[in-house]
Amino acid sequence: MQKYKSVEIMESQLEDLARAGSEMIEEGLKYLDHKKIPGNGRMDALFVDHGNSIVAAELNIVEDDNMLFQGLDYYNYVTNNIEALAHIYKNDGLDPSKSIRLMLISPGFSQTLTNRCRWIDANISLYTYKCIKFDGNDEVIPIFSETSIPAPPEPLRRESDNFEDRFGYLTNQEIKEILVSLLSDLPNWGKDPILIEPIRYAISVKTGGKTFMHLSLRRENFLVETHNAEGKWTGYPVNSREDLEMLMALMKSNMENRLK
Repeated sequence: MQKYKSVEIMESQLEDLARAGSEMIEEGLKYLDHKKIPGNGRMDALFVDHGNSIVAAELNIVEDDNMLFQGLDYYNYVTNNIEALAHIYKNDGLDPSKSIRLMLISPGFSQTLTNRCRWIDANISLYTYKCIKFDGNDEVIPIFSETSIPAPPEPLRRESDNFEDRFGYLTNQEIKEILVSLLSDLPNWGKDPILIEPIRYAISVKTGGKTFMHLSLRRENFLVETHNAEGKWTGYPVNSREDLEMLMALMKSNMENRLK
């Protein structure tokens, strides 16, 4: 195996890597621009994702809780100017009717920041990164990984929340079929009733009045969010039936633990 080492980069380098390699962050993500925001400096990056939603991004080379507040300023700007932005980037497929997303990219996120994110009524994605160089090569290669946002103790539901909205967000037909198959199978997992309901940006799964799993939909996959073996709420991406099969034992174990 070729040897490599982790390297530190400047913020300008991170911005360049994210813009040039947006597909490395998320499949189908396309860089649009970086814009000056009146009174709030310059937005690090503006993307459009695979489902034609606009994505405002804040990048940082150090862990910093304040980046959430900066990112929310960008989110506010994009929300207030979505029609104008859709006109400017009309040739890039941006759809102003789709949910606006805030993306934060950093080497890491504190528990404080992730806890704050779960209470904010906005579609937020957290991505960590590290940069490496292979021996004998000066090219800096970024590696991005999505971080799961912990679920609220009690899911927040709105009357407008429905399964059609959730399934409509997922654009990969094969993954959609895997999700539908899972939802159809869930009631057969045990004798106790299992409640499946759409919540804000996800699908909640309960038994015995307690939530044991969330299914958070992305464009090309979905996350199974549940407790890991150490009891930490964790998101596991499902990109295939094999991924889901590997999680079955963990999901069923957490369901049984909620009944104790």
